[in-house]
Amino acid sequence: MQVQTRNDTYLRVTVYGITLILVDWNIWQWLAVFQHELLLFAGVFFLIGAADDLAVDAVWLWLKARGMAPTPTHNRDALRECELSGPVAVVIPAWQEPAVIGDTIRHTLAAWPQASMQLYVGCYRNDPATIEAVIMAVAGRNGDKCGAQRLRIVIHDVDGPSTKADCLNRLHRALRDDERRAGRLFSSVVFHDAEDFVDPAGLGLLDRAIADGADFAQLPVVPLPQPESRWIGSHYCEEFAEAHGKAMVVREALGTGLPAAGVGCAISRRVLNQLARRRIDGNPFDGQSLTEDYELGLAVAQMGGVCRFIRARGEDGSLIATRAYFPANLPDAVRQKTRWIHGIALQGWDRVGWSGGWLETWMRARDRRGPLTALVLAVGYLLLALTSIIWTAGAMGIAPQTEFSPLLGWLLTANLIAFAWRALWRFGFTADAYGLAEGLRAVLRIPLANVIAIIAGRRAVTAYAKSLLGRPIAWDKTPHFTHPARLDDGGGAEADRT
Repeated sequence: MQVQTRNDTYLRVTVYGITLILVDWNIWQWLAVFQHELLLFAGVFFLIGAADDLAVDAVWLWLKARGMAPTPTHNRDALRECELSGPVAVVIPAWQEPAVIGDTIRHTLAAWPQASMQLYVGCYRNDPATIEAVIMAVAGRNGDKCGAQRLRIVIHDVDGPSTKADCLNRLHRALRDDERRAGRLFSSVVFHDAEDFVDPAGLGLLDRAIADGADFAQLPVVPLPQPESRWIGSHYCEEFAEAHGKAMVVREALGTGLPAAGVGCAISRRVLNQLARRRIDGNPFDGQSLTEDYELGLAVAQMGGVCRFIRARGEDGSLIATRAYFPANLPDAVRQKTRWIHGIALQGWDRVGWSGGWLETWMRARDRRGPLTALVLAVGYLLLALTSIIWTAGAMGIAPQTEFSPLLGWLLTANLIAFAWRALWRFGFTADAYGLAEGLRAVLRIPLANVIAIIAGRRAVTAYAKSLLGRPIAWDKTPHFTHPARLDDGGGAEADRT
């Protein structure tokens, strides 16, 4: 071996006549190169995501400018008291929900007093606490329109938890048996969760949409701010404010499938039967799905059905929507978002596929970018730490100062502008829905929301890999302890007000 040339950056070595050039950098030079490559990776993908969001922003602004996305006003009392176009089944799957299911039942029966509304609550045979809470919710109210005659308790004949989809299939079989005995079909089926605070006008609006020809209809979801969990439990506020104030409006206008939220949504009984007939087991949902609600809306659109997103307000200016408290601690928030990413981004890739035109493909790509977003965000936070170390070392004279190329400088500037634009939209939608203070907190919560997304993305990929290896899929639901119905203001005082 013979050393021919050496300088500060490389070492030229000849071995048996073959010349090798070996990089001879110190640790700071290696870190600078690593930083540069990470900046390129994160900068490009952040910019692609920003362009994707900007396209949705542009469509929403165009719709608003043309008056094509109105938010009509309705009288809540009139909708609450209106006669339904036909019998309606409201289904609520429940697993280990004794703390809230009673409040949900009492409020739902009172908010929707129509005699043709039948409430089905699905419980598991090994969950006696929830069964007891359901029974006690209507104890002593026989003969009352808001009492036991409109409540049907369905006990699942398997031990829980299975999946929410499996529990919904059991509820579907129960209402189908009731239809057979009564000799008539329900006109629609409305889906809700055990912790929901329904809007008095919600059932009337959903029924009207189905009667007017919609095959699937979805109301907005309004997470309630939580004073005791301003940073975790309340971060759902800005996410749904923008998703159900802009993204869903754009999807309906473009004619793409509407992903159901699983609450505050209705499907015509005829279309639900068609979905059931398409499956070998005769059930409308795949019992192994973690996000059967998301798949439901897309399946209706794929069949050529009419999907509607109903964004309307009451005479008091507040949205006609489903309200609820979302997870208030980090482990539960991560668990919930893990289930969403696992079901929508990963299961959806192989279960729902990419059928449809380019607009549908675009929207499904947006739905499935969760794992990639988590990766890019993780790289971004790694870059923050690495850059801080390099700049500190440079200021102390330990390492050379880092200089960025003009291209990289432009990329970083574009990303900074895109972040400011995104933060402005987040502030605007949240402030419009919850007030200026919550709008400011929404911007401050961005780093924490990103951390939750990173952890959930990693867990979702791990869980999906385990499912591919044969691990059973179960209902990894989040617990609920507080219900809006217990508040004096009915849970809507801090909800959407404009």
